[in-house]
Amino acid sequence: MPPAPAVPTATYRLQLQPDFPFSAATTAVPHLAALNISHLHLSPVLEAVPGSRHGYDVVDPTRVREELGGEEGLRELSRTARDHGLGLILDIVPNHMAMSPRHNPALWEVLRDGPSSPRARWFDIDWEAQGGQVLLPVLGGPLGEEADRLKVDGDVLRYHDHAFPLREGTAGLPLPRLLDAQWYRPVWWRLARTELNYRRFFSISELIGVRVEDPEVFVATHAKILELLHEGVVDGLRVDHPDGLADPGGYLRRLHEATGGRWTVVEKILADGEGLPASWPVAGTTGYDALRHVDGLFMDPAGFGELLDRYRAFAAPQTDRGGDWDATVRRAAYKVLTHELAAESDRLTRVAARLCATSPETALRDRAPWALRTALTELLVRLEVYRPYSPEDAATVVTEEAAAEARRAFAVPEEAGAVDVVRDLLLGRYGDGPAQAEFRTRFAQTASALRAKSVEDTAFYRYVPLLSATEVGGEPGDPAVGPDRFHAYCARVQRDWPATGTVLSTHDAKRSADVRAALHVLTECPGRWADVLAEASRGVEPVPDGQLAWAAWQTVFGLGPAGDERAREERVREALLKHVREAGLFTSWTEQEPPYEEAVARFVAAGPCGVPGRKVAELREALEPHIRANVMGAALVHLTMPGVPDLYQGTEREYRALVDPDNRTPPRFGENGDGGDGGGGRSEKEAVTRAALALRARRPEVFGTSASYEPLAAVGPAADHCLAFARSGEVVTAVTRLSLRLAESGGWRDTRLPLPRGRWADVREPGREFEREVRAAELFAASPVVLLERLPE
Repeated sequence: MPPAPAVPTATYRLQLQPDFPFSAATTAVPHLAALNISHLHLSPVLEAVPGSRHGYDVVDPTRVREELGGEEGLRELSRTARDHGLGLILDIVPNHMAMSPRHNPALWEVLRDGPSSPRARWFDIDWEAQGGQVLLPVLGGPLGEEADRLKVDGDVLRYHDHAFPLREGTAGLPLPRLLDAQWYRPVWWRLARTELNYRRFFSISELIGVRVEDPEVFVATHAKILELLHEGVVDGLRVDHPDGLADPGGYLRRLHEATGGRWTVVEKILADGEGLPASWPVAGTTGYDALRHVDGLFMDPAGFGELLDRYRAFAAPQTDRGGDWDATVRRAAYKVLTHELAAESDRLTRVAARLCATSPETALRDRAPWALRTALTELLVRLEVYRPYSPEDAATVVTEEAAAEARRAFAVPEEAGAVDVVRDLLLGRYGDGPAQAEFRTRFAQTASALRAKSVEDTAFYRYVPLLSATEVGGEPGDPAVGPDRFHAYCARVQRDWPATGTVLSTHDAKRSADVRAALHVLTECPGRWADVLAEASRGVEPVPDGQLAWAAWQTVFGLGPAGDERAREERVREALLKHVREAGLFTSWTEQEPPYEEAVARFVAAGPCGVPGRKVAELREALEPHIRANVMGAALVHLTMPGVPDLYQGTEREYRALVDPDNRTPPRFGENGDGGDGGGGRSEKEAVTRAALALRARRPEVFGTSASYEPLAAVGPAADHCLAFARSGEVVTAVTRLSLRLAESGGWRDTRLPLPRGRWADVREPGREFEREVRAAELFAASPVVLLERLPE
């Protein structure tokens, strides 16, 4: 087999875990190679917390994970993949490691030896806080209630299944003195919210930030990955959460140099209108920006507006608790900063106060910590992107308009000067020394955590008129994307980032692409949906709250029939319990309300998953042709648009999954070559997927970095329902959008699609050929999507 190309033509994501190790992936290689992908895309492979189902909780970056089969298992997978013409892409996690001392040898050493440990520089710990002790939020209650459960065992301190190293010579001390003598302090887990003194991943105290900006730390934590790259075991990288790093651009430049410029994409979530920093030496993003644009094609903007009105009438949400998108995000941001990220906010305030108090600039003096905290809070909650990357970038992120709004939080105008101090520090107007750089770094890191927690993990679960719009990278307040906007996006991608990644489903997605495709149809029939809901809801009492009910009915509509009814109910119930805990309106992960959660479970069983749910099932069945059009349209657009498509495991066929862990179950590849659920026969979606991937593999130059993208415009009464484009003048993609509206308006009628010059053959239907201008009714006679290839002259 020829070697895998340096730039992938298509990748296939596998979620490795103990139940799906390297050996299982190796067995699946023939099936995956037959799809005509070029690379397997593997979830993190380094040593992780035992039993981890995702691998992002790395404990030892110097070893390949034994539970997956160890390094030899990875090398065997690589050899088998290469025998079938495939390469490997690895997902790496530079931002954090697991806060699990008994499994993490570097952390164990630091907790034993303190800041003098050579590996203390690995971890982002504020040794000046908490009396120089690392706070470990592991106790089930206050120390006084848990002291009897702390046991000294030789040179180890044990607490249930936790183990911590004891500082030399302290094992014989009485407990209070023993604890005071350590470089760490075990405390009640609830103190993490306000007292933590190490950087973590978002608000997850079990993951500790790593200082990869330090060259020595970079070398130590990347040696194994680089060895695998340079020895040809793997070919490229996916970088997880670069926005958590102190200097993402600097890190990526160092990585680029160390890898020799291997294909690398970054998990960067771009806000609407935001571009990837041009100075980053990467191929592009992992593709959430593409997901947003593809999804938006299949949403009706007018219908979404009506659906929003129907949602507000049904659920009666408060304006800033799910009624209005911008207001909901703002309120969530305030809550996250003062609650989940209180420790991060405190640390940022301390850095700002210290900088001002010791600055030679008199304009920075006499700034009270409370005023700086208020200024920081008011500016942070107004950011519309994840973070700034430089003082120049900060000017467009922390705008003067935002500053003007932030000043209104101060009753005394003179005290509002703290806003200008903070903004001027971010813009580099007070120099670029170490203290200023630290402040900008901490601000950016706090901003990225805030954006993720307030938008993706809170507002997405409060603002629920259309669940398919609340996807990672999405714009729920304005989710629809017209053809012109989509074409402009594709033209930019082909010009600026032609080898970027594109996705529709991922391990982090709130719902798989096929679930979202079904939900998109609701924007084409909002009145019909509301009527069915009113009928289905009649007599289903009690309803915990209107927003949850609206989301629950949409969840079962999107999921559709899913085998065993009891298992389906469990999937829906678990997804909705996660939903209400993330929303944090009536219960949460840390302040659970059992009566409310029990009411949610009863409602799910009696309503959406009970007899009333049949009304929703009947509507879905009636809309099935239009769901099919969305599923196939999104799949074909994704596989032929600019960029490198990444297929999540099982999504070559119909794949309906809810939020994790529902979407992280081990894939099953049947002996007959079937993926996904292993069922018999190939679906229409799989036929489209295989045809598009085969064409990409056979003609990579048509889709690659030197290819071109040309929009094609249909003409006639239903022109807006046809989305079409050509790639390099050799391939044409044409799909049907908003097919329900199309049917209701009388169909294609005299709508035509002018084709580029030449004769064009249907890739999936041999014998069907077209040229010049083709009638849409003829083009889409057998399928809502068409893939054409220009015949040789």
